Amino acid sequence: MPRGDKSKYTDKQERKADQIAEGYEERGVSEKEAERRAWATVNKDDGGGKEPGGSGRGKSTSHPASHRGGEKGGEASASRSAADRSASAKKAAATRKRNAEHRAAH
Repeated sequence: MPRGDKSKYTDKQERKADQIAEGYEERGVSEKEAERRAWATVNKDDGGGKEPGGSGRGKSTSHPASHRGGEKGGEASASRSAADRSASAKKAAATRKRNAEHRAAH
């Protein structure tokens, strides 16, 4: 099988690669580089192509790379002032209290 041949990949793996590539392109990565990274991620997750006839037939596809999503979060709340966060927390507490009272009434 020549390098770059995608014939051994399942439909699910191809969909996964497409979605990953789209995410990179939305963040400004070139189409070619996004494609390269996407397939590298699929290979990392699933260990290469899995079509019947390959050694990977019938193995599950876990998603180790996708578990890293949370690492990118947190900047929004970190950049807000303490007063902003406190106001949000108070508002949330008031909503929870109101909802609790509403449920108790029924």
